[in-house]
Amino acid sequence: MTTNTTPQTAPAKQGTAPAALLYTVIGGSLLTVVSAFLAWTWTAEFPGDLTYYGSPAPIQALSLIGALLTAAYALSALGVKGLRWLAPTGARKPVWILALGTLVGTWFTVISIATVLGGVVNLEPGAYVALAGSLIPALAAYKLPDDSHKAAPAKKLPSWAEILIITGVFALGLYVITFGIDTDDKEPQLFVTYLIIIGFAAFALLKSGLLDRFSAITANNRQVTLMGTAAAAVAFPFIQQSGDTYTLIAVNILIFATVALGLNVVVGLAGLLDLGYVAFLGVGAYTAALVSGSTASAFDIRLPFWAAMIVGALASLVFGVVIGAPTLRLRGDYLAIVTLGFGEIFRIAMGNLDGDSGPDITNGPNGIPNIPHLEILGWNFGESHDVLGVTLGAYANYYFLMLLVMALVILIFARAGNSRIGRAWVAIREDETAAEAMGINGFKVKLIAFALGATLAGLAGTVQAHVNSTVVPENYVFAGPVPPNSAFLLAAVILGGMGTIRGPILGAALLFLIPAKLAFLQDYQLLAFGIALILLMRFRPEGLIANKRAQLEYHDDTADQAPTDLATAKAGA
Repeated sequence: MTTNTTPQTAPAKQGTAPAALLYTVIGGSLLTVVSAFLAWTWTAEFPGDLTYYGSPAPIQALSLIGALLTAAYALSALGVKGLRWLAPTGARKPVWILALGTLVGTWFTVISIATVLGGVVNLEPGAYVALAGSLIPALAAYKLPDDSHKAAPAKKLPSWAEILIITGVFALGLYVITFGIDTDDKEPQLFVTYLIIIGFAAFALLKSGLLDRFSAITANNRQVTLMGTAAAAVAFPFIQQSGDTYTLIAVNILIFATVALGLNVVVGLAGLLDLGYVAFLGVGAYTAALVSGSTASAFDIRLPFWAAMIVGALASLVFGVVIGAPTLRLRGDYLAIVTLGFGEIFRIAMGNLDGDSGPDITNGPNGIPNIPHLEILGWNFGESHDVLGVTLGAYANYYFLMLLVMALVILIFARAGNSRIGRAWVAIREDETAAEAMGINGFKVKLIAFALGATLAGLAGTVQAHVNSTVVPENYVFAGPVPPNSAFLLAAVILGGMGTIRGPILGAALLFLIPAKLAFLQDYQLLAFGIALILLMRFRPEGLIANKRAQLEYHDDTADQAPTDLATAKAGA
């Protein structure tokens, strides 16, 4: 018998990567870095002013960052000590993805300059250097052989080192998110380039295996991770230099994400396609508006906020039960059509309760304006306050309130998903007939999911009413240019990853921030998101952040051998 002395696959593949191609990638990336310190145009009329030498504008800095990341991964592929940790599963794919992202972002910027200013005559030599510098690494990286391999076991790090890594990553993430939110609305080219570079960079980190390594570190330090997440979220208003404008965007993102988490109970866990879910948000908002002391309210009532929140959540709960009881015996497309009808009926009804077409309750299409700001324990949410030497605007107060509401919703979602009823939801989602055959009361389980989702939406609606200070029927449509609406909520759940907590939050953040920053796409937003969802279904059907079962179902041929959730649900029942 002979002994197999063939070396492991991963090092062999990594060593066969042509050094000449990697050096070409590095050289082209350095050329892109140099171009960032040159002028790309001669006139300051292009947003961002790219006329300076030696001082990169923000949009040039994005190309610079993409080039530096590409060069770093190319050095990792060459086996440079201190950089091998960048690619636990191989460097070729990350190098190619980063080089392609830098190419797309840089060429988009240069083409935008020529388009906005009226021709390539407005380009300075720095722009041509950037075009060549970004093209060379992409062509070279495309020719690199694949060195993908299974990641070797990670080296055990001391606890203090893992905590430092978590802290550094969260600080970097906060900076990246703040940069995107703080981009000027008058510079849509900057935000588009930001999305391109960040999107390709995140995909490259995923393919390199680095995100999986970080996930393992956070799993070993759950308490530190939760504290870091909370600290980063709380710190956001304190680092805003442009007043309350972008804090308002963050508040709306939190409201959108909270409602998406509620819909995730219905769609992600129970598998019920609800196309009228935004109506429950409207029920909570209208209820809070009517009982919070608005001068336009039909009732002379002013409840404290905690009472208004409870009343709004209970009203949504009642509507959820009333609508769900007769309709949840339907399945699939029939249920979707009925819920879509409910959403439209709610909007039309709110517009007709104006004293002419119906009772004078909601002031019809004019809505309920002048909803007063909250005041809790003497803290007026409509005023600025000095905290730790920093002046926080009015929307910062609502931001912190929504953080508490989202934390409550996350806790409810996590507890419900891991409970006996949560396992029954998953069983119903996978195969309702089989679940009922095993003793699960399908109608009762679905009604609980519907009611809980409606309650969480109503909870967020009570805060939304006070943030916007007015409630009108047009805010609660099935589809429209401004989220939240039912179509965007469903897209947020699917895009982020059904059945997870982080997925809908990420999906909601993207689907709210992108329309807010790219107003010029207003007439084509639904088309753009439709195309994005088609691409997502093709390349990552489980969503951006997927649970393990979804990953097995879509990407593992042995998924059929995995234990089913029906057995788990039966055991719980």
